[in-house]
Amino acid sequence: MLHSSLLLLLALLFATFLLVMLGQKLGISYPIFLVLGGLGISFVPGLPEVRIAPEVIFLVFLPPLLYEGAWYIPWHDFWRWRRPIMLLAFGLVVFTSGIVAVVAHWLIPGFTLALGFLLGGIISPPDAVAAATVLKDVSVPKRITSIVEGEGLLNDASSLIVFQFALAAVVSGTFVWQQAAVSFLLVAGGGLAVGLVVAGGFYIVHKYLPTTANINTVLTFMTPYVMYLLAEELKVSGVLAVVSGGLLMSYFSHRVFDANTRLQANSSWSSLVFMLNALVFMLIGLQLPIVVNGLGNYSLWQAIIYGLIMSGVVIGVRLLWVYPGAFLPRWLSRSVRASEPSPGWQGPLVLGWAGMRGVVSLAAALSVPLLANGQAFPQRNLILFITFVVILVTLVVQGLTLPLIVRFTKVADLEDRDPLEEQEASVRLHLRTAAVKYMQKQYRAEIQNNELVARLQQRMETEVSLTSHTLNSLDTDKSGRDALRQYHRVLLDVLRVEREALTNLRHHDSYDDEVLRQQEAQLDLDEAKVKHIER
Repeated sequence: MLHSSLLLLLALLFATFLLVMLGQKLGISYPIFLVLGGLGISFVPGLPEVRIAPEVIFLVFLPPLLYEGAWYIPWHDFWRWRRPIMLLAFGLVVFTSGIVAVVAHWLIPGFTLALGFLLGGIISPPDAVAAATVLKDVSVPKRITSIVEGEGLLNDASSLIVFQFALAAVVSGTFVWQQAAVSFLLVAGGGLAVGLVVAGGFYIVHKYLPTTANINTVLTFMTPYVMYLLAEELKVSGVLAVVSGGLLMSYFSHRVFDANTRLQANSSWSSLVFMLNALVFMLIGLQLPIVVNGLGNYSLWQAIIYGLIMSGVVIGVRLLWVYPGAFLPRWLSRSVRASEPSPGWQGPLVLGWAGMRGVVSLAAALSVPLLANGQAFPQRNLILFITFVVILVTLVVQGLTLPLIVRFTKVADLEDRDPLEEQEASVRLHLRTAAVKYMQKQYRAEIQNNELVARLQQRMETEVSLTSHTLNSLDTDKSGRDALRQYHRVLLDVLRVEREALTNLRHHDSYDDEVLRQQEAQLDLDEAKVKHIER
């Protein structure tokens, strides 16, 4: 049994990678192509049934994906656009759940308002990975991608809280708004607190214990699971625990991790997250036979019509929400008008169309219990099918047309920040200027007496890279080795000064976090190269 399951997993991974490569050739974002590929593979005769256990999604896939998203989200942009992010992640989720509840109660016979809220909590959160992957291939303002990524970090938590309350209402038959509101705040606040406390504990471990790059990397894999499991054990939001803890660890990462740890951890996390994302979108497509076979009393066409209507509802509600959310604060507040550029009609349209649903919706639908009070859970199979249709329609239709809408609206012309190339050049100039001033003040004698240090100053001034060939061609006698050690000492000290200058830039809003991370990675590479030669 274990051997066959392992072989099936390896086969799925291999098929997933082949589809990703084919999607790249065809110019289709891999989440869309993988769902379609999984859908096609599900029709292959004799293929064993592949079921997704919801606890596998929530306990295995979700924590690292959320943690990685929190780690790499631009912190300054997240804080700068916190208002639209909160309006989408919390306000829109609750609003969508309410509209879905009313429409489902009116449209589907036997569908109560509590069941409608349950369905709304399931299909309300967009998938950040799908939208971000599509937006990477087109030119859009940085604020749109920041809002989409920030929304994706938080809306899973709000939707799952709505889902849990609606599920309890269906099972118990009672629902009190005041109690639900208070419980919502307690669950959300408790999740935030747990994440911050756990992050503080791991911060102490990373900073003050004699860890190695290998240990630090493994600890980063452990961190999101500890946050999520502890929060769930305390009956608070595990999603918000991972997000808040990830944001805190990311903000202080440059203080606790050395160059080797960052290089190793970034590479490891990149491979892991790609594998998890790719596999989970493939698994979504493979669920079609299971979902169809569970329809029971509903005909396939009847269920498809319900699913298409609900797809139209969630798409329409999002488009109706983004325009008031974008313009009402500008009309009501002079400070908002002064501090934020106008989004135009194009920005909200692109943001509204980027609401593709994904794996969290499917996992929530699958987690609806089979029984409630000893009887079959009402409308469970239909809820699961509608969720699958909403995911498929939003991923395929919106995912394939989003690049067309971006090009049609010319939203890239609304970019309100300097191009990344200019920011990169500005950061490099700032770092090199700090390094040159420091060398001229601290190492004037070494520059005059040590050719290597003089060449280092020239490198800082001209930004000409020294190659490993230059280092390998140095003399190996004692005087050469002494000069080399002095050169390395000066270089490491200069790199330290550049890191301090880079840390100071983190407190300004003029540069994207992505640019600062790229410069930090270059400093890490330079430091790792020196330490490798010294060993």
